[in-house]
Amino acid sequence: MEFLDRDYFKLAVVFYGLSAIYSVFVWRKGFREDNRITYILMALAFVFHTTALVKRGFSLEQCPVNNIYEAMTFISWTMVTAYMVIGAFQRLRFLGAFAAPFLFAIGVFALMPALDVRSTTPHFVKGWVSLHASLILLAYGTFGLSSIAGLMYLTQEHDLKFHKLRAVLSRMPSVERLERVTNRALLIGFVLLTVGLGLVPMIVRENPSLQVKGDPKVAWSIFVWLLYLALLGWRWRFSAGGRAIAWGAIGSFCFVMLTFWGFTLLSPVHN
Repeated sequence: MEFLDRDYFKLAVVFYGLSAIYSVFVWRKGFREDNRITYILMALAFVFHTTALVKRGFSLEQCPVNNIYEAMTFISWTMVTAYMVIGAFQRLRFLGAFAAPFLFAIGVFALMPALDVRSTTPHFVKGWVSLHASLILLAYGTFGLSSIAGLMYLTQEHDLKFHKLRAVLSRMPSVERLERVTNRALLIGFVLLTVGLGLVPMIVRENPSLQVKGDPKVAWSIFVWLLYLALLGWRWRFSAGGRAIAWGAIGSFCFVMLTFWGFTLLSPVHN
């Protein structure tokens, strides 16, 4: 029996779940041991996740970003891909213990049958539209990475304040390095989002029938752009501390994930 792309993604979600369960033990041990098992589990999930995306892309003969299921799988794939690179550095490998629960939750949500609806009408998701969608979803994945780095920062800062011995014995990166990772991920995500939104006028010019004015998803996207602009502006203008930015990164990404699907369903253009 041939595996479908969703079957491969289900296997990826299983390994995300196993990694999330193992992460509990990593937390209980105070991040004192090298996190190879989490990295291996995440690597297996990455293989199945990538296979699912590739199979879906070939079946559609275009970038698989046509519905909420595909968008969520693309966002989470961006996050795990970044972790595969970052996790090669031993002191940053504990990022997986924080990322696994996020990825598992996104995967379980994405597998809801109602979200993977194949349209009976052809989608125009090639050329500029495909690039526009890919850049924006990459931006959201990068924002997810910044929120995970922010959570690591808060954990390490908490241990430094209340569990100094555990913080000293921990193999996690310093709060300074985690702050830099959070800030850089926010900046990269914002640039990707800006470029992606900047392609909208070109798309409209090539497709005059598209009515983006007043579209709920477009208004939501602009609000998200302003939200991250304010967060970055706050960081640079007032030299906001790492704790404030960490909470801002976490809160902003949670808002994006909790509202993304709702505004997509409300949008005549994107739904």
